[in-house]
Amino acid sequence: MQPFTKHAGLVAVMDRADVDTDQIIPKQFLKRIERAGYETFLFFDWRYKEDGSDNPDFELNRPEVQGASILVARRNFGCGSSREHAVWALENYGFRVVIASSFADIFFNNCFKNGVLPIRLDEAIVDRLFENFRQNTAYKLTVDLESRKITDEYGLSLEFQVDDFRRHCLLNGLDDIALTLQNEDKIAAYEAAHSVG
Repeated sequence: MQPFTKHAGLVAVMDRADVDTDQIIPKQFLKRIERAGYETFLFFDWRYKEDGSDNPDFELNRPEVQGASILVARRNFGCGSSREHAVWALENYGFRVVIASSFADIFFNNCFKNGVLPIRLDEAIVDRLFENFRQNTAYKLTVDLESRKITDEYGLSLEFQVDDFRRHCLLNGLDDIALTLQNEDKIAAYEAAHSVG
């Protein structure tokens, strides 16, 4: 997993509450066993017209947000079924940060396990970020996980909360497997001491 320390990126906004995992990555794309290549299917039903062409009215298809790596959304982002593919699709597309006033618990946990930083902020602050986006072309944020701060080039400075253990894992690029492998010597010693025959 790629470590996350400090990330500066273009912002895209999704002014919708209750965006569920079925919209983030529709069920027909869950048959794939790879963890890569999901970016094409992200928000598939909203992103494309029936003929397969881009829907110009969809938020992520607008020219000014091409290359965005920070998504600002509304409450209860990632609700619905517990598919880890939803985070894979966001990460494959290039999102490193998702900001919302609330997240579904399973989606929130899956973000940390896959190198995406989900940040909960008060709804009034999320409103402010939406307003900043509307007022500034190519709006960018810098998210510093070490100092737990979000800044922009217009004087914005916000603190955010993140669990210490999850912060440690993101800063060091540790997923569940990498965490386990930190104890490889102890595991090998235990297995050697308890081997049969």
